[in-house]
Amino acid sequence: MPASDISDVDLNLLKIFEALFEEGGASRAAIRLDMTQPAVSAALKRLRELYADRLFTPTGRGLAPTARARELKPLISEALDKCRQSLAIASPHATHFHGRAVAIGLSDDFELALGQPIMMHLARHAPGLRVIFRQTYSQIVSDSLANQEIDLAIAAGGFSARGLSHQALGQGDYACLLDAAASCPPGDRNTRESDGLTLDAFVARGHILVSSGGVVGIVDEALAAHGLKRNVIASTTHFAALPHLLAGTRAVATIPRHAARAIAALTGLRMVACPLALPGYPIELGWRASAMRDAAIVRVRDAVAACAPALLAP
Repeated sequence: MPASDISDVDLNLLKIFEALFEEGGASRAAIRLDMTQPAVSAALKRLRELYADRLFTPTGRGLAPTARARELKPLISEALDKCRQSLAIASPHATHFHGRAVAIGLSDDFELALGQPIMMHLARHAPGLRVIFRQTYSQIVSDSLANQEIDLAIAAGGFSARGLSHQALGQGDYACLLDAAASCPPGDRNTRESDGLTLDAFVARGHILVSSGGVVGIVDEALAAHGLKRNVIASTTHFAALPHLLAGTRAVATIPRHAARAIAALTGLRMVACPLALPGYPIELGWRASAMRDAAIVRVRDAVAACAPALLAP
């Protein structure tokens, strides 16, 4: 029977609910909480009685939250965050954060450029703090922050909702990514088309589009203004596939400069200037204003602000 009075509730169950929701399985939640799996399973049974719902249903890959669990998650996480903030008041200058995790929402182009520097910065300045990278973008980032699915976010805007704060990290622009070796005509390695692309050479190539679902991108709009069209030979939803799709081909991808720079630094691909004038866009860091009493979230915000300017600079 559901409890009607908080005095009848073991509040430790809320921590277990959060871990089950975020880890997607009893065994992983047990590892996270340093508990045994039978103890977590027993707690789940009590949670089901408490909320009169199954909360999590078994799948082939673990546990999937029910609609009731999804409704409860932001409320329970907010309550736990308030408790964490109350402890942070007692220890505002914490030097280690063992067991804590902070979730950053960002698209994978930002993760490619900023993920490792943020990790390294936190290893030096916030030992024990784990950062979780979760996919988001400007159209949904406000709801993700409000629903406490993430603690911070890096996006091209989208932080105007009430209760959110934000700061500018930089101004984004675009560059081209290609395989320089495959660009050279056979037997003539002195021809370096990779040193730059004319507009005609750019249009003549096959193009790989990175898009969450559309078939027309910002490049197509800019080409249309010149009365030109490109030939998109493939489309992908994520930037991490580009090294595998571009290597050994004469295809080109036009992507945010920070992502092109990061991919080129780790692969044999080359970043070159885009021959089209494409509009820039703001890059911002956003967070819930109420979260700034949590020292762990503040440390991660400061890490992003410290790492971003150099890595996002044109």
